[in-house]
Amino acid sequence: MTDWQPGISLSRLRQRSRVLAELRSFFQQRHFLEVDVPVLATTSVTDRNIESIAASVAGVSAYLQTSPEYFMKRLLAAGSGDIFCLGKAFRNGEAGSRHNPEFTLLEWYRCGWDEHQLMDEVSDLICGLLPDTGVVKISYGDLFFAHLQVDPHQAALSSLQKLAVEASSSAWSNESRANCLDLLFSVVIEPLLADGLVLVYDYPACQAALANCYQDPQGRQVSRRFEAFLNRVELANGYSELTDAQEQASRFSADQQARKIAGKPTMDIDRRLLGALQSGLPHCSGVALGVDRLLMQIENATSIDQVMPFSWDHC
Repeated sequence: MTDWQPGISLSRLRQRSRVLAELRSFFQQRHFLEVDVPVLATTSVTDRNIESIAASVAGVSAYLQTSPEYFMKRLLAAGSGDIFCLGKAFRNGEAGSRHNPEFTLLEWYRCGWDEHQLMDEVSDLICGLLPDTGVVKISYGDLFFAHLQVDPHQAALSSLQKLAVEASSSAWSNESRANCLDLLFSVVIEPLLADGLVLVYDYPACQAALANCYQDPQGRQVSRRFEAFLNRVELANGYSELTDAQEQASRFSADQQARKIAGKPTMDIDRRLLGALQSGLPHCSGVALGVDRLLMQIENATSIDQVMPFSWDHC
């Protein structure tokens, strides 16, 4: 029998070790504090599009964490200063060439920084590992207008639904604004992104998640969120972090309603996170980066299975 063997080669296993060490060195040189937070908790994210893996601890319902974000924000509110976490995260129903239910996530927060400063640091990190990488910064709205001749912030929902139907199927004729935009970006725009690192900022307000919003020079309400794509592969997601507990509670409630409408189980709101926001989360920006996807790019791998010791297929 050979099914005991790992999916990764020994040379890539060594490269993985080197990259993990280089990531830690990058943040240590910049005087970050590395933090180690739980991967198992009694609550999880309410996001309609993210599914948590459930567990049971002494008869109490629990969840493997989809990211270290909520715990890290509680540390920030407690006065930790700039922090990073390099560890495991878990998401249900995610498997494929770029997905695994258990994956390695690098997340970090900069106190007093905005999202554009953090984008520059993401660029520094990637270019340090891949020195010949070109870097492009472009707004979400400019990308949509260039490829679809539509303003994603102000276009009527019916117009976005029509475009989504044309890009996929009639099943999209009644979908939400956020979901139509997600589809159009992933199907139409993402495959046409430039080589190298592309940093896309100013996402629509309906996709704000845990990011601040602001009114741009054109008078449009946009979210201070960005995503990083490396050779057309989504690599990182960052925010100028929302610090308003009341607004965050409202967004959590909207998430719960969206999950009900979609026929998904609702998740309890993380009251401890809201307590941290009420106590005072400092002005900060944060970003989460998929380490396994980064390794795929470094190694020119075609599957995530090739860069992690044991993917789900080997467990």
